[in-house]
Amino acid sequence: MISFDAFRIKNLVIGLTFLLLQGCASYYTHYAMFPGENSSGESRQIRVSWQTADYPGWWFIRDQSTAMKVETQCSDRVWRLADDSHEQAGICAKGVRGCGDPALDVSAFSGDSAGDVACMKIVGPEPVERIADIEARFLLSVACRPSATDVSKGDEVVNVDYLRASTVAYTVYSRKVPRGTLNARLPAFDESVCKAD
Repeated sequence: MISFDAFRIKNLVIGLTFLLLQGCASYYTHYAMFPGENSSGESRQIRVSWQTADYPGWWFIRDQSTAMKVETQCSDRVWRLADDSHEQAGICAKGVRGCGDPALDVSAFSGDSAGDVACMKIVGPEPVERIADIEARFLLSVACRPSATDVSKGDEVVNVDYLRASTVAYTVYSRKVPRGTLNARLPAFDESVCKAD
């Protein structure tokens, strides 16, 4: 039978371990907004965002991140780029990638179904395997286009177009701000542009 003192010490150790694991990380929101065109050639704003938990270099836990979201103004399609530390990472490529959906995407360069294609991928400037390691400037490659830009969702038709494919990667500059601050709020899309179309 465990004595009362041993029980208290055990709970104290568990509590301190939990506090250390939680307290050592710094939490950040990363985001970028840049102009581009969708596959239909329409001018759109593109928003990229993700969150990280950054641990000190001496700590035994590696930095962690959420998946990276890539959103296009006026579109319901949200791309989620992941790496091998995320459960939803596809097997289409290594590194930070968003795999195509054969029902929704085609390769922009071959015209084939994009089921095994990395439609979106972080390609530099230095090789990066994890979202948590991405710096403020990075290169985003887009290699697919939607098989249809509008789809039926219930009683309405919604736009699912996204950033136009290009043989040259997009250069993206992101901001890193402490999570929970006013600056961590993602920039909003101007929805009036969508109603005008």
